Amino acid sequence: MGHIAEVQSLRALTRDGRLLFSTRIVRLFAYGMLSVILALYLVEVAGEQQVGTVLSLTLLGDAAISLWITTTADRLGRRRMLVVGAALMIAAGMTFAFSTSLAVLLIAAIVGTISPSGNEVGPFLSIEQAALSHITEGGKRTSIFAWYNLVGSLATATGALAGGALAQGLRAAGLSSLDSYRVVLILYALLGALLIILFSRMSGALEIADVSPAARRFGLHRSRKVVFRLSGLFMLDAFAGGMVIQSFLAYWFHRRYGVDEAALGSIFFGANILAGMSALAAGRMANRFGLINTMVFTHIPSNILLILVPLMPNLGLAILALLIRFSISQMDVPTRQSYTMAVVAPDERSAASGVTTIVRSIGAGLAQQVTGLLFAASLLSWPFFLAGGLKIVYDLALYRSFHALRPPEEQ
Repeated sequence: MGHIAEVQSLRALTRDGRLLFSTRIVRLFAYGMLSVILALYLVEVAGEQQVGTVLSLTLLGDAAISLWITTTADRLGRRRMLVVGAALMIAAGMTFAFSTSLAVLLIAAIVGTISPSGNEVGPFLSIEQAALSHITEGGKRTSIFAWYNLVGSLATATGALAGGALAQGLRAAGLSSLDSYRVVLILYALLGALLIILFSRMSGALEIADVSPAARRFGLHRSRKVVFRLSGLFMLDAFAGGMVIQSFLAYWFHRRYGVDEAALGSIFFGANILAGMSALAAGRMANRFGLINTMVFTHIPSNILLILVPLMPNLGLAILALLIRFSISQMDVPTRQSYTMAVVAPDERSAASGVTTIVRSIGAGLAQQVTGLLFAASLLSWPFFLAGGLKIVYDLALYRSFHALRPPEEQ
């Protein structure tokens, strides 16, 4: 019955909802494709010691620009702000493809929209979540978000597979490693152009007609304290997760075991498929156990598995531990998103999602530098241990702070 209810929720999507799912697929395919080659590309053009700096500035720059876009989207227009984000994605992809100047790459990293992790960056996720919540019944919201995350994971997985295969295929055809990576970056920019077309086809039903005059600072009013408390915890979680983003995991497998690009794409294809399936299971668990309980008590085992990955004695077992971890790692994602949307007012949703997403980007961005330094010092296992430990601290703190604050559908 749970599966039937979730499928019915998906079938109830409006035309705008289907377009939002389509933009999610296009964008996450682009992010997954880029994540397999980005760290390898930056090592080629900037050197190993600069990779962490570039990736940190990528996420921190996205956070700064996204803060303005998401906190004004409900007032200035959600569709308009989504188009702006896609334009920044095009600019970043083309700049990275055609410049080897570290200074230019740093500027593009700050101003543009580039995903080093295979996960969401920029203003897209926050605005799309708010728009989906606006056109979805509260009881179906978590299921819709679960499907939304599932299609994103499938797209990321397919993109990772395609990016690795494309880069290796171009090298086999005679291109240098650097030129093969550039082709992937150009394709990334072209997918940003496709996003602009899709965003322009959405209707005014996604917009907020009446925005409270009280929503001045960061677009928030009555829920400001709750959002800031959540943001602090989400930043800790993202800092921990930022130490083991997909680009760094790919580089870790390449450096420790000599895994090539095509094999890396296959590994992360499987990992993201499992992650997507875990997100879908979250809807049923949340309906039974509650959003906060699902977030916390599925996240802790996945973090223990993360710590175990570098302790495995060979490549096969390391991949197995990673895949098992991914099979339960994303249950907290749709539940976290749904919980944030549920405990704020409708005209705060873009801003609330934006603020919480942006502090996550800041946390992840700070972590990139830490991981880059650890890798440069040949401390390859430390990011796994630090990330897993900090994530467990986050889980316990989240439960203590918010288990009593239930969303309306659970009261």
